Amino acid sequence: MKDHPELRFGAGLADVREQWPVSSSEVVHTTGRVISVRRDTVAPPGQDSFVRDVVVHPGAVGVVALDEDNRMLLVRQYRHPVGYRLLEPPAGLLDVQGEQYRLGGERELWEETATKAADWRILVDAFTSPGMTTEAIRIFLARDLSPDDESYDRLHEEADMETVWAPLIDVVGAVLAGHLQNPILVMGSLAAWTALNGPGFESLRPADSPWPAKDS
Repeated sequence: MKDHPELRFGAGLADVREQWPVSSSEVVHTTGRVISVRRDTVAPPGQDSFVRDVVVHPGAVGVVALDEDNRMLLVRQYRHPVGYRLLEPPAGLLDVQGEQYRLGGERELWEETATKAADWRILVDAFTSPGMTTEAIRIFLARDLSPDDESYDRLHEEADMETVWAPLIDVVGAVLAGHLQNPILVMGSLAAWTALNGPGFESLRPADSPWPAKDS
């Protein structure tokens, strides 16, 4: 492993883009809707080749929406794969071709909570499970909230979704106690709490900042 002395002191911390050669690649499964599975034969320089199955995912956005009292707007939604009804921030797939990421966040906030926001910033960009999937998520901070008169006709898991307001400090406490497990909620609430009690929300990136994981 290469030594990077400057990283030991907290300066210049950054992931580095790198792409090892792929000698063969085939799609071995597709759902026709959200994901597909790609089988790659990876040929790293100077090493033996190996095979990896990659879940190809369009990506997603999530929204930590805070009111003037720093209460967080959540939805309670049934998630069949894990068998839980989870408390989550408004979130959804980047499944509208060419849609700007912030507009995706605005759409999800409106569809799931009938809420608009005037102040948008970026909290976190993350890979959800980089050992197996291309899924990348961007979590926005939304403030200066207001209700929207129009509503969205929800289906399936979203049909009986309920809205919950909770103080950010209580959400963070529940995360640390292991009571809340949705990854966008975990990352978003902890990032919001860190910004609130550290450099402040004004230090966060603008909502239209580049997203290298998705832009390239």
